[in-house]
Amino acid sequence: MPKVRQRRRKVKACKMCEMKVEYVDYKDIKVLKDFLNEKGKILPRRLTGNCAKHQRMVKDAIKRARQMALIPYIKY
Repeated sequence: MPKVRQRRRKVKACKMCEMKVEYVDYKDIKVLKDFLNEKGKILPRRLTGNCAKHQRMVKDAIKRARQMALIPYIKY
């Protein structure tokens, strides 16, 4: 029986850590839109490459921006 090779996924570096971001502001819509898909959903860490700390910050900032009506909840 031949061995099946498993593909190793390339680990993405956190963009926020590279830019030395301390806090993700909910008013910075241009940055937050990078972490949303075309329907307005928040992208997971495995797609964005964020570390856990910055992904939580992005999540909270997006949710705050949605409450302030800066970002829509869904896009049709």
